[in-house]
Amino acid sequence: MYRHFLLLAFAILIACKSKQKALSVVISEDYAKGVSFLDSRKDSAYYYFNKVATGSKDSLQVAMSYNNMAVIQSDEGDYYGAQETLLASLNYLHEYQERDHGCLAADYNLLGRISQNLKYYDAAIEYYNRALGFMKNETYRAIILNNKAVAYQDTKQYAQAIEIYESILLSTKKSKKEYARVLTNLAIARWQQDSAYRAAPELFMALQLRKTANDEWGLNSSYAHLTDYYFHFRPDSALLYAQNMYAVARRLQSPDDQLEALQKLIQLSQPKEMKGYFSKYLQLSDSLQTIRNAAKNQFALIRYEAEKNKAENLRLEQENSRQREILYGSIAGLLLLGGGVVAWYRRRNLQIESEAHNQRLKTSQKVHDVVANGLYRMMTKLEHTDQLEKEKLLDEMEVLYEQSRDISYDPPECDDRVFHQHIGETLKAFAGPQTRISIVGNQKELWGRINIKAKAEVELILQELMTNMEKHSGAQNVLVRFEQMNDQIKIQYVDDGIGFSPDTRLGNGLTSTGNRIQGIGGRLIFDKNIPKGLGIEIYIPLG
Repeated sequence: MYRHFLLLAFAILIACKSKQKALSVVISEDYAKGVSFLDSRKDSAYYYFNKVATGSKDSLQVAMSYNNMAVIQSDEGDYYGAQETLLASLNYLHEYQERDHGCLAADYNLLGRISQNLKYYDAAIEYYNRALGFMKNETYRAIILNNKAVAYQDTKQYAQAIEIYESILLSTKKSKKEYARVLTNLAIARWQQDSAYRAAPELFMALQLRKTANDEWGLNSSYAHLTDYYFHFRPDSALLYAQNMYAVARRLQSPDDQLEALQKLIQLSQPKEMKGYFSKYLQLSDSLQTIRNAAKNQFALIRYEAEKNKAENLRLEQENSRQREILYGSIAGLLLLGGGVVAWYRRRNLQIESEAHNQRLKTSQKVHDVVANGLYRMMTKLEHTDQLEKEKLLDEMEVLYEQSRDISYDPPECDDRVFHQHIGETLKAFAGPQTRISIVGNQKELWGRINIKAKAEVELILQELMTNMEKHSGAQNVLVRFEQMNDQIKIQYVDDGIGFSPDTRLGNGLTSTGNRIQGIGGRLIFDKNIPKGLGIEIYIPLG
């Protein structure tokens, strides 16, 4: 008889050690617990091996765990379940990795044993050949070769079986157990090939070796083979060995071997004893089937619970991953929002600074256009007018004072009925003993289609031109001509002063004048055809 978990021992040894170099496998605590329960509580062993198989990150340890689970299933008669588990083990192994070769050999050897139990002998022999391809250790090669020889023996290919037994017999002498097993198998194969062959001496030698080695499983095998050998020509001896086999099988708590021993006892016993053995056989057979069905269900339940826990852990991991993604996304969003707020704040500050700068320029322009030019006009009037109306002068000073208090003050709206008079007075204020001002075309009707904003700008523009003339040109004659041309008013300014040199840069006053004209959609053109002095044409759109 054969103990599958013996394969476990050499699979671990070969997988974990090599004469050439260490092929280390870190044995986890759960794996060690599984090994410790193999001989006592197989359901617990299966649980821990399954726990390793579904949780370990070491592919070899996973494969070894599946191999042990298959050993347990096979011992419980769940051959098809064991095959499925072994295929799972093979999925974690790689033929080109030396560290996996021991477990590959163990997987294929166990697949051979299962196929042999299912009577698929050709498949069993093929699996043994694959196992031999990965096993270099001579001791364990002998174990696999012995199993292959048994498969040949089961198919009555005795010559092939005997050849293998004879080739490995001497190499197993170091181990009493292995030598006794091969010797027993060789003797039975020779007897099966030739019924006249005297196998008793070799069978008794093997029996004695097993007694000396205290090999209970080996004794079970020897008593079974001695029963078969003496069955036909010495049934009394066969009955004795069958009774010995039954006693050993009960000590080993091996239901399969007990059933086999009971079968032999039923055939060899007298009718009185046979009835008792038959009753035990039926009872044990029913009980064994129930136990094995329960074991299969238990194994399936263990795998189901493990898969469910694995799925739940995966779900929790995915949920945690989603929560981390949400958290990181929120942080990134807050960072982007914060960056956006900072960028907006900076742009807003720049905009405010720009607006403040523009406001300062506008204020400076108003100071120049409204206050400075107003003061200069009043000074000019005082200088060139012998008799001034006191009340009128005070009114002008009051207006200028109010404008200076609030520089954002917009000039008052001009009455269309007196605007031409206001313009005339503004221009004539710059006339003096040395300067004559001529005004042409300043009629009331001319200004009827000019909007209020444009009128205010025109007043400041003309005031700037006259101030510039008074300060810089030294002109004696100034002509300001107003005329309507289609949808615009043309204002022509000409003086006989010094004019501008080619490299003259315009001051703030004339620059401001140009900006004002553009602001109301007008144009300013310097007349280059004037031989002396300055000529400017201003076009203001109507409406």
